[in-house]
Amino acid sequence: MADIEVPVLIVGAGPAGLATSKLLSGHGVRHLLVEKYPGTAHTPRAHIVNQRTVEIFRHMGIEDRLLAVATPHELMSNNVWSTSLAGLEVARLQAWGTGPDRAGDYRKASPSPMVNCPQTVLEPVLLDAAREHPQADIRFSHEFLTFSQDDDGITATVVDHGTGSELAVRSQYLIGADGGRSRVVEQAGLPIEGETGLGAVVNVWFEADLSRYLAHRPGVLYWNVSPGTDFMTGAGMLVCHRPWTEFVMSVIYNPATESYPHTEEFAVDRIRRIVGDDTLKPDVKNISGWTINHQVASRYSEGRVFCMGDAVHRHPPTNGLGLNTSIADAFNLAWKLAAVLRDQAEPALLDTYSAERQPVGRQVVDRALASGADMAGIPAALGFAPGQSEEDGWAALGGLYEPGAEGDRRRAALREAVELTHHQFNAHGVELDYRYRDGAVVPDGSPEPSPDRDAELYHHPTTWPGAHLPHAWLDRDGHRISTLDLVEGTSFSLLTGIGGESWADAARAASAATGIGIDVHPIGTRDGLLDVDGTWERLREVQVSGAVLVRPDRHVAWRSASAVADAAEQLTAVMRRLTLPVAAEPQMAR
Repeated sequence: MADIEVPVLIVGAGPAGLATSKLLSGHGVRHLLVEKYPGTAHTPRAHIVNQRTVEIFRHMGIEDRLLAVATPHELMSNNVWSTSLAGLEVARLQAWGTGPDRAGDYRKASPSPMVNCPQTVLEPVLLDAAREHPQADIRFSHEFLTFSQDDDGITATVVDHGTGSELAVRSQYLIGADGGRSRVVEQAGLPIEGETGLGAVVNVWFEADLSRYLAHRPGVLYWNVSPGTDFMTGAGMLVCHRPWTEFVMSVIYNPATESYPHTEEFAVDRIRRIVGDDTLKPDVKNISGWTINHQVASRYSEGRVFCMGDAVHRHPPTNGLGLNTSIADAFNLAWKLAAVLRDQAEPALLDTYSAERQPVGRQVVDRALASGADMAGIPAALGFAPGQSEEDGWAALGGLYEPGAEGDRRRAALREAVELTHHQFNAHGVELDYRYRDGAVVPDGSPEPSPDRDAELYHHPTTWPGAHLPHAWLDRDGHRISTLDLVEGTSFSLLTGIGGESWADAARAASAATGIGIDVHPIGTRDGLLDVDGTWERLREVQVSGAVLVRPDRHVAWRSASAVADAAEQLTAVMRRLTLPVAAEPQMAR
């Protein structure tokens, strides 16, 4: 006999697990979340929260809570490369869409800003929100041990570290959000592909007032490029978590040839070297190490088991994609679980989770590794070389400031190397434009639109089925509302316009036939939502009488170019196809 019976068991209370809890509660799904540690993250870890993730917080009704505690977008601006914070600055890049040439792109793309928020701050926001729902049973100091699955469900064993007793948990589904050493992934037999141990990293979390070095050039990342240092990133890199007093120093090194003592004395020496102040007295809060991996699971599910987050995609923190991809995994799976548990969809809908999300994970892992390699051009442009003495390094750096053709060449090489990092620090297309080409999507027969600019750097909004619904500001009763705000709960949304009145009757018929709600939103009619500046008209890619069907996770499920005589039959057939899908093999995300 089970000690606990619940529809869904979630293992892991990181961003993915907590977001899944909040989302499932919003869909009315009871669940148990277990976490072996006594609380949320005890070190900052991931911190870049991109626009797509802030939109998901908006969908969950807690965007305002996140913005209240996060570092705002305008204070994320500068990426700085310097010999020390007090010393010579050799390069700077405006990052995360804050530069004048990119700020408009970011504002147009989303109703939500990018922010900087470490997991020590973000996870409590999610936890508090998740605990507000009676559907959520969240237990810390409860460790998942094993599971078995049969045709009807999952039986898992969990140990309560408070009492030492073991609990048998019976659930219909199991979600493994238990991180890079996932016990759920291992026991489910999900194949992990890729490489491990590509480098080693030490993170030193500390507090110190560095306002006089940083307030005039606010940013998130400060790269040390001092000559003669013996590590892959100079003396180290500073990540600002709270302006301008809380930081993580990250030092990347090759464990085969280098070592980094995990001592406060060594850490303080490195911090002082990066800052350029031998009198600084940093308060070291934590020293921890981790390895750089390049791995992704070839599939994310096995039967009734679904895995997400770092459990299935493991990569360097470049581009700041890990936390964001993890929460997007949760957003994709939660509505599908709710639909199946409500008998609104067949279990085959859950197979589309892996088909849709695994290609995104592969893209993220590969981009993160490529971004790390892109950084190598900067020390090379500065004239640095492995094993170089400090004296020789300063001499080489001096060439950067010499007049004449050689100095011009060096300066051009440095600027070119810095410009290449836009693909890490201004990769708007990577952050926003993942599309689902197979899964819970019904093609309309049109070819996938080709980008007219760099697909990684720039966002390309489209209503092509599988893409994310484009953001456009609309007016309703004197209030501004985003097209994204039209999608709520587990209902689908149907966006139409003048001459598309028949879609309302079609939606009622399709809902009656399938049991899934479809909210109809006329845009541009006198008594509907007003597209006063014509943004939606430019983005919709269908005629004014056509329709765009949007899933609960804001991805376009299907569209019709115009009004049709058999709208009810077509829409009902589409909804049945969406809830009775045949999952395809994962395809590469673009």
